[in-house]
Amino acid sequence: MQKDSENFGFAELSEAQTRQYIDAEAAWRALQSAERAAKEVRGSMMWRTQDGRRYLIRVAASGAQTSMGPESQHNTDIYERFMARKAAAQSRQQQLRLAVQQHVRLNRALRVGRVPNVVVDTLNALAQAGLADHFLTVGTHALYAYETACGVRVQTEATATQDIDLLLDTRKRLRFATTMQRLDSSLLGIFQKADKTFMLRDDQKYTAVNASGFEIDVVRRPAHSRAGTDPHPLRVSAFEDDFWAVQIPSGQALLDSGRFSQMVVATSGQMATLHAPMPHRFIHVKNQLASRPDRDPLKARKDDLQARVVQQLLDQYGLSYIVQARQTRSDTGAT
Repeated sequence: MQKDSENFGFAELSEAQTRQYIDAEAAWRALQSAERAAKEVRGSMMWRTQDGRRYLIRVAASGAQTSMGPESQHNTDIYERFMARKAAAQSRQQQLRLAVQQHVRLNRALRVGRVPNVVVDTLNALAQAGLADHFLTVGTHALYAYETACGVRVQTEATATQDIDLLLDTRKRLRFATTMQRLDSSLLGIFQKADKTFMLRDDQKYTAVNASGFEIDVVRRPAHSRAGTDPHPLRVSAFEDDFWAVQIPSGQALLDSGRFSQMVVATSGQMATLHAPMPHRFIHVKNQLASRPDRDPLKARKDDLQARVVQQLLDQYGLSYIVQARQTRSDTGAT
């Protein structure tokens, strides 16, 4: 082990990069809020005449129609309020999308981001499918969330990797399965929206690899003993050609730690929200892995390095304060 005074040569973002990141994050958060508001007014309302009377019809996003009853002042008010909310939500969403695209260009020009493009594209594919809350990024790429929060870049091989580990939260398995059924897509199909060359490995069904050799591993906590409540092996959708999530011993501990969510920026300037384990738990798990006698020596050294990097972010670059401040906001219900 290295001395506590060891410094990994973190590079701080310039003033211009920091200011641009702050502005971009504000626009990104506003867009996420606007998109949630837009989802609340999906579908439409219309009037339909039948047997000489007008009826208010609610049309769901799926196309299903429900009668709200005959024309009345009450239903007229409902219609007008809904259409006004829908128009306002769509207008705000459109304006913020344009603002975010401008920030993408500025991010790229100022070199604000360094996360691999395929990672940001994959995270956004999950978010657009409504699946982001079901996954934690638990491996090396979690470091991008921690360093970004501190406004620095790790200048070691600690972030060098050609795979992303996504931990599926099987505690929400039924909700996840319902969403997958609604999407009528495999998880692999969702990742292929980020990169159409992703294919499952024949010898390792929890891994998809693209034409550049980048891999996505889908992992899960150890299965619980109660029959039927947490099945294993677990194929993540009903599609035959899809991931079988692999168990990892640290899965439960990582899930129990909560999530550290941070907007990260790709080299292309595109943005995504990365959900990582809380940094203290990340360090604990990495130290455990590094000390296992059966751990590959090369992986053990990297585990140890990553634990020390995150510890230094906690001790010297304000990550501890950021975690505490977010916890306080969460406890008080502040946003």
